[in-house]
Order: sequence, then C-alpha cells, then structure tokens
Amino acid sequence: MQKFESFLLENLPTSKSIHPHYEEALQVMLQAGGKRFRPALLLGVVNSYNTLLEEGAMHAAYAIELLHTYSLIHDDLPAMDDSPLRRGNPTLHILFDEVTAVLVGDALNTYAFEVLSNAPFSDSVRVKLIRELATNGGLNGMVLGQAIDCHFENKPLKVEDIRILHTNKTAKLIAASLKMGAIIVGREELGKALYDFGIKLGLLFQIQDDILDVTQSTEEAGKLTNNDEDKNSFVTILGLEESMKQANSLVEELLAEMNSFDENLQSELSPLLTKYINRHRN
Repeated sequence: MQKFESFLLENLPTSKSIHPHYEEALQVMLQAGGKRFRPALLLGVVNSYNTLLEEGAMHAAYAIELLHTYSLIHDDLPAMDDSPLRRGNPTLHILFDEVTAVLVGDALNTYAFEVLSNAPFSDSVRVKLIRELATNGGLNGMVLGQAIDCHFENKPLKVEDIRILHTNKTAKLIAASLKMGAIIVGREELGKALYDFGIKLGLLFQIQDDILDVTQSTEEAGKLTNNDEDKNSFVTILGLEESMKQANSLVEELLAEMNSFDENLQSELSPLLTKYINRHRN
C-alpha cells in the first residue's frame, strides 16, 4: 500500500484562507494512518485484472478513504461516541474544537466525490463509481447504520436487527470497495458476487471490532476501548464466547468463498484477508 500512501499524501485536501487551523484539521486524521483496508480491497481487485488501471484507481481508493475518515471524525463527536482517541491520536474535537470536527467531516465527505469525479475514467464509469459510493455511504447505507446505532443506544435490539444495523454502518462500505474495483476493470457481474462477499466480510469486521473492544487496551487499539456498554454491539448482546463463535463461522465461510475466486483474484486478496480475518484470535 506504499503507492496508495504516497498518492494520499500528494493529494491531501488544501485550503488557503484566513482560518488559523482549517487546512491542518483537514489533513491531520488522514495523515494519522489506519489500516487502509477499504482502499486495499479496491486496488486488489483492480490489480487482479489490469495493473495498468492502478494509477487511475488510486482516485477511487482515495475517495473511499476520505469518506471513511469523515465517518470516523463524526463517529467520535461528543453527540455520538464521544471518543478522545482515534488511530492513536487525539480526535479532532479534542485537538481543535467540536465545530472544526463537524465541518472537516463535512468537507472530507464532499471532497471524496470531487476526487472521484476527477478520476481518469470514462464518464460512464465515473457515474457508476459515484453512485456506488453514495448509495453505500449515504442515507441508505453507512449514515442509516449510524442513525440506528445512536437511536437505539441503551435499547437492546434483537440479533437480526443488530445485523441490519452493522450491515449498513460497516459492511456496505467494505462491500462497495470490492464492487468499485470490479466496475473499474469492467467486470460488473463479478462485482455483484464481490459485493455479497464484502457484506459478510464487513459483518466479520464489526464482530471483530466488538470483540477487540473488550479484549484490547486503549493503547493496543489506538482508540478508546470498553466504550460499547450502552451500544448494540455483538458482544453486548451475544456475549464474548458466542461472538467468537460467530466470527469463526464467518471466517470459514469467507475462506471457502475466497477459494472459489479465480487464481488472480485469490493471489491479490488472500494476503490482505489472511492478515485481517483472524485478528480476533490474536
């Protein structure tokens, strides 16, 4: 992911104005790192079929990371999770102030689509990518998941409703990353299968995050842990043991599905997925 990191740093959002720290605030959370998991998925699909499209695909990968980063900034706000730490650094409302954090989140959200609109693809491909990111990151995707999560705080949900919550909040953007890679290389039928795979992968990621929230320290996680007691997390509702079982079951399903992918796709995605799908067991 070194190429992506370089692309990100070369294309950080800028703003020349009289504001004393707006430009710094736009950049600081992007520079703080992170797993870059969603961009890696998209680029993995692209490199499986056409490495010549990798440079152009960086725009789409960056757009996903911008949208994801905006969601983390807003997720950490006092009105939501009220977290002081993210990616091992103070959150924006701690480092600056709450107004700055809200506005930077808004800016990165819209900048994601500006970046995507300038990607070096045909108009048709750009529109499809913009639609995919907006659909899964917006009002019937990630934002819906956040709304459900906040509304039902301290109101335990049924397990099937928790899956709906986290399918929207976490899984859809992961699934979109895979599908957008398929759109770039012109394999839209594959994109449908990868999207379904991505939903399962996203649910696994959420269960793992819930497990790590109660098994890791704040220092290990790089963010505040043991902070989900009032939330509808899998561990809160199912308990740690049952959550581990569900995570392990999803791992087996995902490995079996990954083995059905063609050799090129397996070769690109296997190292990345192997690195992350067992993280709850470490």
